[in-house]
Amino acid sequence: MSQTNTILIVEDNQDDIFLMRRALKSSRIRNPIQIVEDGQKAIDYLQGASPYSDRILFPFPMVVFLDLQLPHKTGFDVLEWLKSGSLHKPVVVVLSSSNSPYDMERCAELGACHYAVKPPDSQLFELISETFSVHWDHSAPSSVGT
Repeated sequence: MSQTNTILIVEDNQDDIFLMRRALKSSRIRNPIQIVEDGQKAIDYLQGASPYSDRILFPFPMVVFLDLQLPHKTGFDVLEWLKSGSLHKPVVVVLSSSNSPYDMERCAELGACHYAVKPPDSQLFELISETFSVHWDHSAPSSVGT
């Protein structure tokens, strides 16, 4: 499965989505953005299940920003699903309001690449870029997903 420069934001809180978009914009990151509001939709998106089966409209992401507290399936459920599958794994950054060491350790055990406490800032994007060789697009117009 080929990876694109798409960012997938898995978040059910509209205020947090707004803050994430603002943080990306202030960091001049213009990668295409897709948004899903719950853990089950995140799994469906990542596996290319309906309604996300068209990989032109819903490209496989290079980075997933994942909230932990989600409806239907939690962020932990999404991480467990990713860990158990043979799917190519994107860089997964957990963005949570929790600063619990237990949550941080559990996310790391389940394969999250990084854990950050909300709201994100430009230093987070720089760290992701340096640590995981993620190349942000600073020239293309950003697009809005579902």
